[in-house]
Order: sequence, then C-alpha cells, then structure tokens
Amino acid sequence: MRITFDGAAQTVTGSQHLLEINGKTLLLECGLFQGRRQETYFRNRNFPFDPRKIDAVILSHAHIDHSGNLPHLIKNGYEGPVYATHATADLADVMLRDSGHIQEADAEFVNKKQSRRGDGPIEPLYTEADAEHVAEHFKGMDYDQSFEVISGVVARFWEAGHILGSAAVSLDIDEKGRKFRFWFSGDIGRVNLPLLRDPVLPEAADYLLMESTYGDKSHDDPRLAFDEFRQVVSETIERGGKVIVPSFAVGRTQELVFYLNEMMSDGVRPVPVYVDSPLAVHASDIFRAHPECLDEETREFIKKEKHPALDFKQLTYIHSVDESKALNDRKDPMIIISASGMAEAGRILHHLRNNIENPRNTILIVGWTAPDTLGRRLADREKRVRIFGEPYEVKARVETIGGLSGHAGQNMLIKYASAVKSQVKQVFLVHGEETPATTLMGKLKEQGLREIYYPELHSSMEI
Repeated sequence: MRITFDGAAQTVTGSQHLLEINGKTLLLECGLFQGRRQETYFRNRNFPFDPRKIDAVILSHAHIDHSGNLPHLIKNGYEGPVYATHATADLADVMLRDSGHIQEADAEFVNKKQSRRGDGPIEPLYTEADAEHVAEHFKGMDYDQSFEVISGVVARFWEAGHILGSAAVSLDIDEKGRKFRFWFSGDIGRVNLPLLRDPVLPEAADYLLMESTYGDKSHDDPRLAFDEFRQVVSETIERGGKVIVPSFAVGRTQELVFYLNEMMSDGVRPVPVYVDSPLAVHASDIFRAHPECLDEETREFIKKEKHPALDFKQLTYIHSVDESKALNDRKDPMIIISASGMAEAGRILHHLRNNIENPRNTILIVGWTAPDTLGRRLADREKRVRIFGEPYEVKARVETIGGLSGHAGQNMLIKYASAVKSQVKQVFLVHGEETPATTLMGKLKEQGLREIYYPELHSSMEI
C-alpha cells in the first residue's frame, strides 16, 4: 500500500490523503485549502492527481476543509462513490450547496470592486449548481457497518464525536495475502461536550493516520470555557455592544446556542441571538433527523419536541439577505453567530466590516483558525485588517476562547494513539501545524510509540 499526503500535511486545511491498494486508488477526504489568497486559488483548482483515476472516496465528516472540493473533483471527471455516514451525507449536501452559493456571491461582490478599479473578474471555484451534483455520488452508511470500498479493502465508520455524523474510518486491508488494519481518525472530538456522543478510541490498528491540531495544548474542562464565554457576553452586553462570532454553521453554532440558552436562563441579561447562516436552518433539521448521532440527554429533549440547541426564546435564524442587512442598522446589544469559522467567506464578512471599528463590540474567536485567514489575523490581534480588499481599523475588542473547540486537546490525542500502542507500527500526524505536531510527536514517544511521522505535502510512503 502506498499513501500520498496531498492535503492537511504540515497544515490544518485541505484534507486529502491518497491510498493506492491492489491497483486501485482510494481518496480519504477532499477538502478545501484555506490560506493565502493566491496559494488557496492555485491549490484548490489544481489536484495533484487525476480525478478520473480515483476509484472511491471516503469522507469522515462534512466540514468544508474535509469535503469542500468534492464539487470540483466531480466537475473534473470523478465518477465513483463518496462513502460517508448518513448524517455526513445529508450535512455535506447542504454545506456544499451553501459553499457554492457563497463562492458565487463573494465573487460577484469582489467583481464589482474589481470592475471599478479596472481589474478583470474572478471566477468562483464552483457554483451551487456544481455542488448539487455531489449528492448523486453519496453512499450513506451506518456506524459500525462493514462495507467493501475497493477490492481487498473493508471499511467501517466509528463515532468521532467532532460534529454530527463525524467518523473515524478503519480499513481492513488484504493486499496480496498480507492483512492489516489502517485507521484514519478524521477530526477527533472531545468527551462530555453537549449534544454529541463521545469519540470511540481506535482498535487493533497496525497503522494510524491521525489529526494533531491541538497537539501542544490540552483543553480545560468545557465548563471553564463556558464560564469564560459567559463573562465575555455579559461584559459586552453591559457596555451596549454586539458580540460577533465567526463560527462553523454545523456543530460549533449549535453548541454556542446551547450555552447561550443556558446562561440567559441563569442570570445573564437576555438579548437577541441571531444565527445568520441559511445553512444553520438546514443543519437544525438534519440534527433532528439523525438522533443516532446524539447523546442520550439530547435524544430525550428531541422526544419532547424541545431541543436546547435549536429551540430558544431569544433565538432567531436569519433566512434572507435583507434580514441580515437589517442587523447592521441595529444599535442595541445582541449576539450574531455567522459562518464561516475562519472568517473567510459568507455573511460574517459583512458583519465584521460593519462592526469591527466600534469599541463597544466584541469579536469572539471560538476555535482554531488557519494561518493567513482573516480569523487568524483577528486572533493574532492585528490592528488593521482587510475585508473585501478594503482596510479596517480593529477597534472592537477581540477575545479568543480555545476551550470551546470541537477538536481533541493534547491529552485526548495522547489517549487516542496510546489505545493501540501495543500493536501500531507507524503513526502519521496530519491536520496540524509544525509546533503542535512535533510537540505531540515527543509526547507520544514518551508513551512508548516509536515510528511517528509528520509527512510533508505530497510526500509518499510505502506501508
């Protein structure tokens, strides 16, 4: 078997791993890369392999950095199946359509400015119509269901606890009489978070491909992060400001609303909460449709037709562009949660540019942000940023709360890999920047794991 690390190698976005087994090719993930504009444009438009020669795709979960380039893959000739859990297939369908729509809208907005400058137009990577074709390729699978994905390879999805439908993938491989298990972690979630089940640890893995996003940092108890979140919200409301939260529309947004519901029921002054993402409306319906992904407490709420993350007195889901624009004229305290988590596309850009120069407001970063994205520039406390090509002074307060992340911290990552240390021959760390990944590598070696690699982009290994 040969593995080539064509994405999320020595970085966190654009997840793509190509496996060559028994003369067939299997692609794990097909995500969008997010970073510097020119590099993003080039990498997302140019696959390092021929899409027509891929035999199958497996998708661990629906986040755009894992699924977002599927429309472009299919547009360039891929004709095979995309295997995913049922919930991931449903979520990815609406998320990819939303991604196509956002790319079209952002291209149109930028092109108006380009035209005024006399510059040529830009083209979206793919359109909403392109994204619609992906649904024809999805093959939904249950958790713990074995299925042959290519000749000699039997796959199974395991709960990853990261977002709804997220899964680790085990591949039981028979290659020329040699039998072994390859385990791909996908994005590993955390224990004791609201809504979702806890992640399953790997079993009997000979080779482990795993994420390392927070390899240098263990998360605090989620309740401590909640207390910090509560303080930021309370202080902003008291000074009459807005809290602007760039957030993934699926997973993080539902958790934030869960916490906001809880805090406003327990002493924080109630103010309007707006989820300004059409995708979040669809995601809420999909949450209800997939109770198999939810923890026991949440399933009980749903049985009573009351869901703490979806039904909330102060909560309003924004549907139309006009409703979204109307928020810009409001001066009263409120919370606006809007996609995307990296603050790179969509309505969040409009909310930021309209609120970033008001010192009463708070921009709240609640998860990891990729280098060279607007989200990272804000998290790094840059004093001046560009939005839609225009400069803005960052006068709003910027707060970061890492403890709300849906990614496992260092302690959980160590536990995850150590679960198979008696059998695993090699561990490959991806989906992590250099410092977290190399820090985790050292910690894993302390636990007795020896063959640990941090592969370069487009590098290959025979295993």
